[in-house]
Amino acid sequence: MTCRDEVLSAFQRLEGRHGRSVLDLAEIVAEVQSETSEFADTTIRTHVTSRMCADAPDHHAKTYDDLERIGRGRYRRRPQA
Repeated sequence: MTCRDEVLSAFQRLEGRHGRSVLDLAEIVAEVQSETSEFADTTIRTHVTSRMCADAPDHHAKTYDDLERIGRGRYRRRPQA
């Protein structure tokens, strides 16, 4: 699985476990790392805060609009079309 896939899976698990859609960056990173050691925490953070976040400036060749920033270090999944 890609880092993006792992982050989206982590969101699903955390949302189900905690019953909330807004998650902290630290808990997302911890959840991904609890499932795989394939990705460094910096890679996961970059994906959440930049590559996958619709609100982030476009600094990468490939970006996704999977997440939105709700506040400092807090994210939620965007509704799928």
